[in-house]
Amino acid sequence: MMQAQDFLVELGTEELPPKALKRLAEAFLQGVETGLRDAGLAYEAARYYAAPRRLAVLVERLATQQPDRTSQTDGPPVQAAFDANGLPTQAALGFARKCGVEVDQLDRSGPKLRYVQNIPGQPASELLPGIVDAALAALPIPKRMRWADRKTEFVRPTQWLVMLQGETVIPAEILAQRSGRDSRGHRFHHPDPVQIGSPASYAEDLRQASVLADFAERREMIRSRVEQLAAEQQGKAIIPDDLLDEVTALVEWPVPLVCSFEERFLDVPQEALISTMQDNQKYFCLLDTNGRLLPRFITVANIESDDPAQIVSGNEKVVRPRLTDAEFFYRQDQKQPLETRNQRLANVVFQAQLGSVYDKAVRVSQLAASIASQIGGDAERAARAGLLSKCDLATEMVGEFPELQGIAGYYYARHDGEADDVALALNEQYMPRGAGAELPTTLTGAAVALADKLDTLVGIFGIGMLPTGSKDPYALRRAALGVLRILIEKQLELNLHGALQNAVEQYGDRVTQDGLVAQVQDFIFDRLRARYEDEDIDVAVYQAVRAVAPASPLDFDQRVQAVQAFRRLPDAAALAAANKRVSNILAKAEMGISEAIDPTLLQEGAEQALAASIQHAEQSIAPLTQQREYQRTLETLATLREPVDTYFDQVMVNVEDDAVKANRYALLARLRGLFLGVADISLLG
Repeated sequence: MMQAQDFLVELGTEELPPKALKRLAEAFLQGVETGLRDAGLAYEAARYYAAPRRLAVLVERLATQQPDRTSQTDGPPVQAAFDANGLPTQAALGFARKCGVEVDQLDRSGPKLRYVQNIPGQPASELLPGIVDAALAALPIPKRMRWADRKTEFVRPTQWLVMLQGETVIPAEILAQRSGRDSRGHRFHHPDPVQIGSPASYAEDLRQASVLADFAERREMIRSRVEQLAAEQQGKAIIPDDLLDEVTALVEWPVPLVCSFEERFLDVPQEALISTMQDNQKYFCLLDTNGRLLPRFITVANIESDDPAQIVSGNEKVVRPRLTDAEFFYRQDQKQPLETRNQRLANVVFQAQLGSVYDKAVRVSQLAASIASQIGGDAERAARAGLLSKCDLATEMVGEFPELQGIAGYYYARHDGEADDVALALNEQYMPRGAGAELPTTLTGAAVALADKLDTLVGIFGIGMLPTGSKDPYALRRAALGVLRILIEKQLELNLHGALQNAVEQYGDRVTQDGLVAQVQDFIFDRLRARYEDEDIDVAVYQAVRAVAPASPLDFDQRVQAVQAFRRLPDAAALAAANKRVSNILAKAEMGISEAIDPTLLQEGAEQALAASIQHAEQSIAPLTQQREYQRTLETLATLREPVDTYFDQVMVNVEDDAVKANRYALLARLRGLFLGVADISLLG
């Protein structure tokens, strides 16, 4: 039975980059596990530990010895390895030299020479230093550093190394540190070395030295305590995952504390205050039950102070100048109307070939008005919002807090007395800001968001700067997905072809117009394929609808949902096959095909029955198709299966009589046209 012991490696360093700590720890664990698997060392479980000054991996019940294994190397064919006299040729001699053995030690029982080597397993203690070294060397570190007079490189200078197999130290030197069992405790609470008794006692040994080495435990403790303190302040903490990860990576012994700031700062847009407190100070902000910012925040100290009031006071002192700056920028910006910022934007380049940011705002204004009139919005207010849409880019607030673009515009527009939906549109133009993110709430916002995205798509495509597999500097894919999400999820009807044509006309001779509308429209609809795959809709359904080229994304989606439902009907497969047969017959026709059927030329009972069924179906689905009730349309057409099957069983289409043949082509064309009113279901087969 294979023996097993726990294994621990801990690399101590100077403070590691907080935003990268979790990623480094996960990569370290992955590297160690990969090395163990490659070495054939079995184990039960493995996990990482990570704190500001340490990366560690604990492997439970790791085999102490590699299993013995057999290595097999094939050489030249036996016929080529020996001459007629049975003497080895140069091929055999060369293969033997390569294997480091004599020719008579090679196996010649098969068609090729073969060298079989039995390799005894090595002790894990001899393999682990190399595995750890390789895992550390493979960490995703963009820029490594050197320290002292060493040539060693790592993300930060190393300070100590623990490597234990059971209770035994594995001798090694890695990244300029010799292994031992001494770790370090909290820099202030327990600066003395901490002796790790065994891998299993690692976390508890450090806990006694005021270090919570478990990243997940530390993270959960911070989250729980922050929420508790927020509730005591009658508020709710804003705890973004990224911020929580970063704060967790900054402290070894977290102590959350409540601090406050002057209520006068609440006159400043709360997004600006939250932004500066989160991004610059790593604080957790508090909201009241109405979602308004409270004059409180929570900082997480890395020390259990005898006088926490000193830490609170220090943080309040640090945050005050930042809030004062935000207040100053806000007051300065309000001294002039938002619209006047367009004067500055006339000198700010949007894209060298496409003009200024102000030029873009003018284009967006016109296009938003047109779109608003089609989706049921107010064209005048959409035009106004489009004209103001980029103004806040020239404000002091956005200059200091770029992430507030759109948000600052909303507040300044409200201050200037603009209509509510105009003000909201200045922020909603950027929606959705990512996958699954919030959509515009107003039709004015939706119109401006669509106009902004379509303008960018047309402009960048129009100068030939198409996105590649790895590069999309203007986020065109995200823009296309945003257009689709707004129109489909908000159930807005828009002829995309017409809107794109309008966008192209706004650019005039700045863009190459030939085929541009079709190119951008195809790019947008191509994004739907992945969307439907995520919804477990078969690609054949997407292709069936794409084949009939709907111009409206909402119409496209309604057809896709109908075809997806149609596929579940018992008659669907047979009708898809029949449509495919009809499509092939019509494609091979050597004569012009009319859809006018001459009843006097319907000779067979089966074709008369099919003609009657088609006529009845046409009358039944006409109002359904007009109302885009595509699912009911296809359910109605599913009743054609029996007459269609009978027709193909009993009727020959390509007969010698040209008139009869042409009439039968016309009948099939009418049949196919019924289905093409929704999708090309021949592609479902």
